[in-house]
Amino acid sequence: MKNDFSITMKMGDLLDRDPSLLGVFTRMGFNYGYGDASVETVCKASGTDPATFLMICRVYSQEGYRPSKEEIQAADLSVIVRYLSLSHDYYTNVALEDLAGGLDRTIGTCPEEVQRVFWKFFSDFKAELMKHFDYEEKFVFPFAGHAGTGVSEEDHSGVEETLEDLKSLVMNHLPASADQREAFKVLSGIHFLSDDIKKHIILEETALEGRLEDTGGAGELSAREKEILVCVAKGLLNKEIADELNISIHTVITHRKNITHKTGIKTVAGLTVYALINGLLDI
Repeated sequence: MKNDFSITMKMGDLLDRDPSLLGVFTRMGFNYGYGDASVETVCKASGTDPATFLMICRVYSQEGYRPSKEEIQAADLSVIVRYLSLSHDYYTNVALEDLAGGLDRTIGTCPEEVQRVFWKFFSDFKAELMKHFDYEEKFVFPFAGHAGTGVSEEDHSGVEETLEDLKSLVMNHLPASADQREAFKVLSGIHFLSDDIKKHIILEETALEGRLEDTGGAGELSAREKEILVCVAKGLLNKEIADELNISIHTVITHRKNITHKTGIKTVAGLTVYALINGLLDI
């Protein structure tokens, strides 16, 4: 059902709609104690564009919602970038710390070898997530609004898949000696974190990348784009392409987005077929 959010409604009524909006409110840097103030009043008091705030709220509260091109073009990009950056802080300093504490209490009574396995998995996941965040902070957010900015789907997929694996390990393979009450809390935390990160990804991919759709243009692929297309069709990852062609990863991502925009094809399989049809790659 479509949300009827408006800037004139009371902030309290908005936050009552969905518990996830409390997290959005906090990460926007707003303070509680707003009384009967409207969404517009609370937003303007903190220098935040209210329409952009409501767009973010819709992403989190409405299943399957993706901002329209018109909403994205009208949004305040600085508000979105600030929110995404504050979300990184939340994941790092709150969500992961809570998850680690719950996991510690869950497996604390398990054999040491079991504990080592779980902690190795968790520490690897945390390191991957930190690497992902660091990349976005250095190469995505500073260039938001410029052609080619964005995060590739391969960067996102690993984070989501690892969370699913952690959930499966706790749910299906936890030893009987584990604390079952704490396991329930851990599973609840994983479910919330997974859902929150999915919404975070939607916001990144639609708001940051969607704004760029009109900056390119359909047309002939450049010589460099054809080179990169062939590398993609051969199964090379962004870093491998960068090393192969002696260019930066950011440049590779820029060209890949131009390729997708010009061809209208997003998947590696589809781009491979395109390369074959156009004689860029031998069967």
